[in-house]
Amino acid sequence: MSIKNITMPQLGESVTEGTISRWLVQSGDHVNKYDPLAEVMTDKVNAEIPSSFTGTIGKLLAEEGTTLAVGEPICTIETEEGDTEDGTVNTVEKSESELGQSAITPIDHQSTGKTRYSPAVLKMSHEHGIDLSLVTGTGKDGRITRKDLQKLIESNEIPQIGNKEEKSSPSVDIKPVDPIYSKAGDIEIPVSGVRRAIATKMLRSKAEIPHAWMMIEVDVTNLVKYRDALKSEFKQREGFSLTYFAFFIKAVAQALKEFPMINSMWAGDKIIQKKDINISIAVAKEEELFVPVIKHADEKSIKGIARDITDLAKKVRNGTLKSDETQGGTFTINNTGSFGSVQSIGIINHPQAAILQVESIIKRPVVVNDGIAIRDMVNLCLSLDHRVLDGLICGRFMQRVKEILENIPKENTSVY
Repeated sequence: MSIKNITMPQLGESVTEGTISRWLVQSGDHVNKYDPLAEVMTDKVNAEIPSSFTGTIGKLLAEEGTTLAVGEPICTIETEEGDTEDGTVNTVEKSESELGQSAITPIDHQSTGKTRYSPAVLKMSHEHGIDLSLVTGTGKDGRITRKDLQKLIESNEIPQIGNKEEKSSPSVDIKPVDPIYSKAGDIEIPVSGVRRAIATKMLRSKAEIPHAWMMIEVDVTNLVKYRDALKSEFKQREGFSLTYFAFFIKAVAQALKEFPMINSMWAGDKIIQKKDINISIAVAKEEELFVPVIKHADEKSIKGIARDITDLAKKVRNGTLKSDETQGGTFTINNTGSFGSVQSIGIINHPQAAILQVESIIKRPVVVNDGIAIRDMVNLCLSLDHRVLDGLICGRFMQRVKEILENIPKENTSVY
């Protein structure tokens, strides 16, 4: 027999931690490989962690509600692998890759004289500019843990890297500088793992990305008439709704193909122009927000996009969204108009270069051929990463989206 660790998996692109929301096993339970062990919640998806081995559950290393970094052990399992000749049980096996993903370390290597830190510790120190050589670890053999760094961040006593004025990345701290206390009658709401992850990601976006903003008005009168003429028959035939949002996604995907620089990401010493056009959309579930992805949106019809919108929204709301359905997004479109909004400034979905807010379609008097007419109008609001994009290319991109929408059902935007 041998004892192995089950670790927190990476359940989505850019996901660095997960919260154990519910254990599905107890110590002493026998499980087969791929049996679910626990339900985990991240900022992107809720998922079950499967067992990597067949064996008996040993110790549960994290309580429900505990947030762990990717790679940190969550429990141990006794497997039937690795029996020794005398029948004794081997000690817990930790490969170098497992140690590299755990929240313990540093580990001193006398042969090289170097100190190695886990990715979780390195990431946190990098984000907050912490000089790890000045940190005293409380883990075994003086190892620095994520909890050590979190205490420093919360106390605002961060040993800065070389006391330099410039850092490789701005500090992201979700704690208020001045403590805020509740009074009688106030309601204290614990910050969930999803809300904390959203807060961290949004603060990182605002801290790292120089946001710029622009808005354009679009006359979608023809779009409204076209969609309204089709929606009843479409719903009866297909079994799901033909929404305005599907038309906007199709128009944006087509414009992204013509202006691929908008479909890019900042990567420090280079800009990566993405080949695939994968549209991230925001879907709310009670107090939680998820961002599933419509893959290869430029290759799909409006019907196909409408189906994806419906399917992804259902999966979010019934808790069956898979991690790969939240990965690979290259541009985000947010349907803020569904709440009656007419103008908003979106925070860019890091590491993407832009986010588009689609506002409410409202009837307004506008000037048409020197006369006043009642038209269906919508505002499109674009937030852009000014490191990657500038007003010229974004203005042309927005003009193209406007042109496509105002010429529906032309411009290769038929429903089927």
